[in-house]
Amino acid sequence: MTVPQGRRSSAYSLLLRHGFTDTAAAERRLAAPVLASVRTDPVLLDALGATADPDLALQGLVRLVEALDRRGGRDRQALLDTLVTAKPLRDRLLGVLGASEALGDHLARHPGDWHALVTYEAADLNPGVPEFERALADGSRAGREAGLGAADALRAAYRRCLLTIAARDVCGTTDIAQTAAELADLATATLRAALAIAAEEQPADAAACRLAVIGMGKCGGRELNYVSDVDVVFVAEAREGTAEGPALQAAGRLASRMMRVCSDVTPEGTIWPVDANLRPEGRNGPLVRTLSSHLAYYQRWAKTWEFQALLKARPVAGDLALGRAYADAVAPLVWQAAERENFVPDVQQMRRRVVASIPAGQVDRELKLGPGGLRDVEFAVQLLQLVHGRCDATLRASGTLDALTALAAGGYVGRSDAAALDAAYRFLRTMEHHIQLHRLRRTHLMPEAEADQRRLGRSLARVLQWPPGTEPVDGLGREWKRHAREVRRLHEKLFYRPLLDAVAQLEPGEIRLSAKEAGNRLQALGYTDPAAALRHLEALASGVSRKAAIQRTLLPVLLGWFADSADPDAGLLNFHKVSDALGRTPWYLRLLRDEGAAAENLARVLSAGRLAPDLLLRAPEAVALLGDPEGLRPRGLEALEQETLAAVNRSEGAEAAIVAVRGVRRRELFRTAAADVIGAYGRGGAHGTGEPNGERDPHVRVDTVGDAVSDLNSAAVAGALRAAVRAEWGDTLPTRFAVIGMGRFGGHEQGYGSDADVLFVHEPREGVSDEEAAKAAHAVAGEMRRLLQLPTTDPPLHIDADLRPEGKSGPIVRTLASYAAYYRRWSLVWESQALLRARPVAGDPGLGQRFIELIDPLRYPAEGLGEDAVREIRRLKARMESERLPRGADRTTHTKLGRGGLSDVEWTVQLLQLQHAWAEPGLRTTRTREALHAACAAGLLSAEAAVILDDAWVLATSVRNAVMLVRGRSGDTFPTEPRELAAVGRYLGYEPGHVGEMLDDYRRTTRRARAVVEELFYGA
Repeated sequence: MTVPQGRRSSAYSLLLRHGFTDTAAAERRLAAPVLASVRTDPVLLDALGATADPDLALQGLVRLVEALDRRGGRDRQALLDTLVTAKPLRDRLLGVLGASEALGDHLARHPGDWHALVTYEAADLNPGVPEFERALADGSRAGREAGLGAADALRAAYRRCLLTIAARDVCGTTDIAQTAAELADLATATLRAALAIAAEEQPADAAACRLAVIGMGKCGGRELNYVSDVDVVFVAEAREGTAEGPALQAAGRLASRMMRVCSDVTPEGTIWPVDANLRPEGRNGPLVRTLSSHLAYYQRWAKTWEFQALLKARPVAGDLALGRAYADAVAPLVWQAAERENFVPDVQQMRRRVVASIPAGQVDRELKLGPGGLRDVEFAVQLLQLVHGRCDATLRASGTLDALTALAAGGYVGRSDAAALDAAYRFLRTMEHHIQLHRLRRTHLMPEAEADQRRLGRSLARVLQWPPGTEPVDGLGREWKRHAREVRRLHEKLFYRPLLDAVAQLEPGEIRLSAKEAGNRLQALGYTDPAAALRHLEALASGVSRKAAIQRTLLPVLLGWFADSADPDAGLLNFHKVSDALGRTPWYLRLLRDEGAAAENLARVLSAGRLAPDLLLRAPEAVALLGDPEGLRPRGLEALEQETLAAVNRSEGAEAAIVAVRGVRRRELFRTAAADVIGAYGRGGAHGTGEPNGERDPHVRVDTVGDAVSDLNSAAVAGALRAAVRAEWGDTLPTRFAVIGMGRFGGHEQGYGSDADVLFVHEPREGVSDEEAAKAAHAVAGEMRRLLQLPTTDPPLHIDADLRPEGKSGPIVRTLASYAAYYRRWSLVWESQALLRARPVAGDPGLGQRFIELIDPLRYPAEGLGEDAVREIRRLKARMESERLPRGADRTTHTKLGRGGLSDVEWTVQLLQLQHAWAEPGLRTTRTREALHAACAAGLLSAEAAVILDDAWVLATSVRNAVMLVRGRSGDTFPTEPRELAAVGRYLGYEPGHVGEMLDDYRRTTRRARAVVEELFYGA
């Protein structure tokens, strides 16, 4: 299409209008001598402009015609004549050249293959395996006659057949399901041809055995991609007169040669890799097994995912009778998979593993594995098949779209949902196919280059018949996002919406699951009491009220979140209780409906254990915290004390005041526990809230919980003190009074089930007798303890004063002067050690500070401890280890007194403080981890030893917190009940099915810590 210089601008505009981007190159190619007879034909330019990439189509056409020209002008002219006179050939040939650079390369190498695109014949439109077998045979014979080896001839013939499939695809003659089925049929014919080549080369092996090739994955399901591994399994039997061992060896050689025929890369390219890793034991297992060996493995050792893979098993090549026997034998095992004990954890773990395998930079481009991608559709459909196919044989289809149609017909999926999912799946598969078609490379990633997106958009616009004028790149992005959103929505809905249909009064004519089918699905999803779960669903979702309508909207997603937890039944039960308590409150359901984070946070909290749900059920209005971005942030001590003291001042009487104090503590304990369960602690700083998924720093998490619980308990103690004083003395007590926190309370290291270890100290006010002051102080201390120990359904806060001088036999309250006298004359080394964690928590701040000044010389003794004191501490520690560990407790997993546990780490750190804090100011802290880091900085222990002790202390503390959250009561060792143990594992970051790994990790961490303790504490 050469033009005079003066007309170049019009030619440029014409080429742009037809979609060319490199107009200079287009002009040069149109001016090629080989196109002399057609270059001015407007039909050709229009046809090129209709392709996915006109530049690529024109380039491929010139290369093809030049290749034909080298073979002789007659065939070249026949092509050009047919090209301008026959629209079918023009659309097919140019469509392929504009969509596939790889097939353009094939035509340049085998230019005669354009004849395969000339006619539309009935067999050509629906070829099937026999037609492909004939086409491969004819092509292979021609290739051999042209001097190619058998394998290369097959590869060339395969590309010729692929060319015809691609032509029908890009022209929109076939839909994606037909295209995928044709690709699978071509793969079947190719496997048969490759096996025939192997048998021809190794006739003795072929005579020794019967070998069947079982298609798996997309090949087995007749939904293959342009470029994909072809998954297979081999099964073999010995022929009469051959022993089994030699027969299997012969079958293995045949199978290996067949795989190489397809997989080897030569100048003719490769067909596709044949992947046999879905066989029993994967790549570690034998390539070929007998049928009985396959069955023995599946009956004894197979994992759930292997039965899911067998859904698509189909005999494709070799001895088809043996292949059918294999399929018939494994089918009953497939449809029993949903009854396996670990079915739900296995399926959930597989799903998480797929998502986790995506590189972070590719998540947003993944068509197959990403959120809303093809795997979501396939996963959902296959899981529904496994659950309901046990009783309904109509669901036992191998193809995804066929299975989806059957699920809709059976009422397991709503008709509109099935139609939407079908459309989304077809769109995503079409995208995937046309991305792969360009270079015939295996990929599932959306291309990043704008030129590639433009070609893809134009290709899909033609095949899917988008409205005229749709901008290709924008249209592609818009449609992809729309379908991905729909897949994500339906992936959640598919499992759970029909459960509601089974119990709710919905629109007339809707197909619903029966109660039995709904129960089966709930059981398969991890609910251990399906009948109770159905009763909860019926109570929540039945009826025509606005409340029921909103519940029906929320429950599908909530059920999914519950099912992802360690105890789905508890989550649903607790949601029922909370909804009963708050269902008539206008803001409650609106909060869950409109604030997505609130609903998900609530689901996580309700199914993670007993403590947080119990707290919420006593104060359901606290659910509002879950929808507030700041609601899960711990409140500081000052704010907590102000609120607590204000509530006490408003109350009539001490007991009413303590009820108000407990109300504040209950809400704040729920806030802390909920944020901990959801995963807000350990990301974005010590007090940061974060996403519910991803890695958490357990050290930050432990510190945050310790600070939060210690602060709210300090506020509760301050409130109890104020209530006790007001009840008898009004605003002024005759003596100054302070509460000193000890142990974990003083160290700001309290967990959910910790007691409050304290000392009470007082100092008579001026003009008050010692007797009157002591009487008042004892009365206040006694009243505080009584108030805090009144019977309640809230988690108790026990006040423990046993660390006072003389222990239980000594007075519960002493004056500051009495403490000074006692410590000066009678103090023992263990008391100095206990005082390391003393800090004022409530009462008169001046008195509290003077108490600290009194004890500092005792707990940070000048020149450290003498040898006798060190030996005494070691003796006390050894005695405690032997006497206090509960009978029958496992020393390797007891978090407090066990090997490498809290006691080991804390006593080691405290010994360093007693010996060196007089010279190292950094050691003068009540916090274990701060003291440990300071000791490391001072060179008192190595960085490695510090990390080992720190990790062990944090892990043991985390386990104690987890046990309290899960069981609702404190404990120093791992639960024995499987669900509780699994829930503790979830808290610690272990996936389902990994509790054994959790226990191994705990023992390993604490064993290393004990070795450090032996060296540092005992001097071993």
